[in-house]
Amino acid sequence: MNIPEWLKPVTYGVVIGAVAVSTVGFSWGGWVTGGGAAKMANAQSHDEVIAALVPVCVSLSQADTERAAKLAKIRETSAYQRRNVLMETGWATVPGSDSSDRDLAQACLAALELDKS
Repeated sequence: MNIPEWLKPVTYGVVIGAVAVSTVGFSWGGWVTGGGAAKMANAQSHDEVIAALVPVCVSLSQADTERAAKLAKIRETSAYQRRNVLMETGWATVPGSDSSDRDLAQACLAALELDKS
């Protein structure tokens, strides 16, 4: 079988162009793989769930009869340990769950604005 001489440069051009387009698309074009898209979707849904549960945490803190003592304990704790102390109060425990959520505790600390009050 005789292959025309002009087909060889065309084939090289197509291959090099495909590699160039793929490289530019994935690095600058915003293209992502299915696995990367799944990771981004999971992270976004986790953040949205935490944001939806912050009002639950705040209402649990407002309904607590020992709120003043617990807030005082949180305030006198160093800033990097406050999340653990808030988790011990039970305010970051989602109803129906047995354990506190660290991300919810951090978001709840921000919503309680302990340093401003």
